Amino acid sequence: MSQRQYIDFHILQTVPPANLNRDDNGNPKEARFGGVRRSRVSSQAWKRATRKAFDERLPEPDQTTRTKRIAGKLADRIEKKTKIGEEQSLRIANALLEPLGIKPGKKPGDTAYLLFFGNRQLDGITDLVADQAKTLAELDDSGLKETVKGLAVADELKTGHTFGTALFGRMVADIPALNVDAAVQVAHALSTHAVDLESDYYTAVDDENEADETGAGMIGNVGFNSATLYRYASVGIHQLVTNLGDVDAAIEAVDLFAQAFALSMPTGHINSFAHRTRPSLVAVVVRDDQPVNLVSAFENPIRNGQGIAVASARALATEYAVAVKQWGDVPDFRAVSHSFIEPTLDEAFGDNRTFAELRAALTERLGAAWKQQ
Repeated sequence: MSQRQYIDFHILQTVPPANLNRDDNGNPKEARFGGVRRSRVSSQAWKRATRKAFDERLPEPDQTTRTKRIAGKLADRIEKKTKIGEEQSLRIANALLEPLGIKPGKKPGDTAYLLFFGNRQLDGITDLVADQAKTLAELDDSGLKETVKGLAVADELKTGHTFGTALFGRMVADIPALNVDAAVQVAHALSTHAVDLESDYYTAVDDENEADETGAGMIGNVGFNSATLYRYASVGIHQLVTNLGDVDAAIEAVDLFAQAFALSMPTGHINSFAHRTRPSLVAVVVRDDQPVNLVSAFENPIRNGQGIAVASARALATEYAVAVKQWGDVPDFRAVSHSFIEPTLDEAFGDNRTFAELRAALTERLGAAWKQQ
C-alpha cells in the first residue's frame, strides 16, 4: 500500500438557535462563501471540544493538557510523590524545565506560552527526580541547576506521546526539538446555506422585587443563528503511526477520534440555548493520495425546499460522486452512517450503517492495511 494514508471525515449536523463560537463582538462567527454569509465555527473551537471529549474516554495518565502551568503541574506531581513541600517542588520543577529553554511566565508556576503535553510525560519527568528530591531541595539554586541539567527531561517530552499530542501535534516556536507534527487537520465548520444574524433580547426579573416595583433587574442581547453545518477533518494515519510508534495504538486513536469528533460540541452559551445535537450524517473515506475537503458541494448555497439537511446530504453525495469520476479516485475504503432515506448516499458511500458499525468497519480495514506491513 501507499506510504501515506488519510482518513477523511465528512459530517452534516443541524444546530438549532445557538452561539457556538463567538467573535470579538460576542456574535456567532461568520464567513462569506459562495457569495453569501455563512455560519462558521472555527477549527480551534471544534478541535478543543474534540480534545475534551477525547480525554473523557481515557484514563488520567493518558490525557493531554494545554496550559501555561506546566511548571506548576510538574511541581504538584513532585510534591504529591515526595512530600518535600510546595516551594521546593516548584524550585525543582523550574530547574528541570530551564535547560529546555521554556521561558517562565509572570506568575509562579507559569510559562510564557501555552504548552501541549501528556500527563504521562509529566509523570516520567517526576520519576527522574523522585528518589533524590530531598537531596535536591537542600541544594542552592546553582547547585540544583547543575545537578539536574543532565537529566533526560527533553526525552520525556519528545517520546511517549499521548493520543492527544500525537493527533493534534505540538508547536513550540522557541524550541523546535519539542515540536510534534500534527496527524489531524480540522476545517472551519460552515453552514451549507446562507444565514442571518438574529438577536435575543432578554430580561431577568429580580425575584425579591416589591409588589409595586416594575421593570427588569437586568437586560441584554445575545446574537445567535441556526444552521446545518458541514464539518470536515482528516487524519494522516502514517503520521499518527510515526508519532505513537505503534500501529495498534494509532488505529485505536483513530477510532477514539472518530467518536470524539462526531459527538463533540462547542459549549458557547450552551446553558442559554441547549444546542447539543448529533450529526445526521457521518461519511468516512480512506484515501492514499491526499485529504479532500468536499465543501465545494455547498458553494452554491442550499435553499430550503423539502429540508436543508436532506438537500445538503444529496449535494454532498453528488459532489463526492462527481469528484471520483472526474479525478479517477479509487478510495481504499468508504462508509456512511446517516438518518436519511436518500438513494444517492448509498450510491456514493455504500450501504447505510449504524455509527458503531461504521467505526468497527474502519478499524477492521485499517488493521488489515497496516498490520501486514
